[in-house]
Amino acid sequence: MIADYRIHDLNFKVPARTSRNTLETKRLFLLRLKDKDGKTGFGEISPFTGLSLDDSPEFKQRLDRFISDWNGGAREEELDLNDWPSIRFGLETALLDLYNGGRRIFFDGPFCSGKESIPINGLIWMDSVEEMLRQIEAKIDQGFNCIKMKIGALDFDQECRMLEEVRKHYSAFKIELRVDANGAFPFDDALAMLKDLSRFELHSIEQPIQQGHWERMAELCAKTPLPIALDEELLGLHPQADGDALMRTIHPQFLILKPGLLGGFKISDDWISLARKYATPWWITSALESNLGLAAIAQYTATKGNSVPQGLGTGQLYTNNFPSPLQISNGYLSMNGPENWNLDPDLLK
Repeated sequence: MIADYRIHDLNFKVPARTSRNTLETKRLFLLRLKDKDGKTGFGEISPFTGLSLDDSPEFKQRLDRFISDWNGGAREEELDLNDWPSIRFGLETALLDLYNGGRRIFFDGPFCSGKESIPINGLIWMDSVEEMLRQIEAKIDQGFNCIKMKIGALDFDQECRMLEEVRKHYSAFKIELRVDANGAFPFDDALAMLKDLSRFELHSIEQPIQQGHWERMAELCAKTPLPIALDEELLGLHPQADGDALMRTIHPQFLILKPGLLGGFKISDDWISLARKYATPWWITSALESNLGLAAIAQYTATKGNSVPQGLGTGQLYTNNFPSPLQISNGYLSMNGPENWNLDPDLLK
């Protein structure tokens, strides 16, 4: 089984702004595994600038060494990819594709054949208040009843006024609102800010403060009037080694799992088992992957029977995404069979 990769830069239709940075492109490494019979499996290696554990100047050197080791006969368990979750995600995805016949079927089931769909949230990027309100109205017109908004970059009073305006038009009975602060709230002000936000009947807030401050996050989760979902807090941890300590210390209201950043589906399974152990609700989101990584995550999600809206609506963000059978209609993600894939980056320039 021989491995190689090609680089492809995804271009955002509109620059994607968070409280951390603004993204105009997203680089991915398209991993290809080919077996002796000529079958090919593809996986996406897609580190997230400013967020991924393996967002490092040494990343490409480590990726090249992985290719060399793999082609030299190293087995998966010998590769030591614990600190390189995006490579591990790409390898696991490519192996699943290959083992399922090289058809971009990673987790076979009713979702792959178009018989089931997944409820998803509509994602609203940071922008001016007027533009964010326009985005929300467009998502609602498209049939979404769960909206996720990025906050933390604008003036907080402005953001509260925007949420107030949304609630004037769309009650909590009609639209579920989730917000994601990406760790932007100052420690000393976070609880007061959560109390201000709670009057808008929000479903939850993701990662209000920076990750890695367990005692502060535990205090917030204990006192918050607004449910808190851990997101970045999970990155770089292993559920079997660190998960119990995290859950016992923080007692979060929700967990959010991003397989592309956590390091694949096996570790995501471990996080789900831990969430169930502590009776903590969870959902799954993509992390700006291309349609290839998104399809793998969606197929995995479909096997879990989690009926709440998932964060899998990012495939339409790019001008040059890989053509795929993924479709969004009325707030649901579906696949129109396994056909219509095109993974040759040269055709997308």
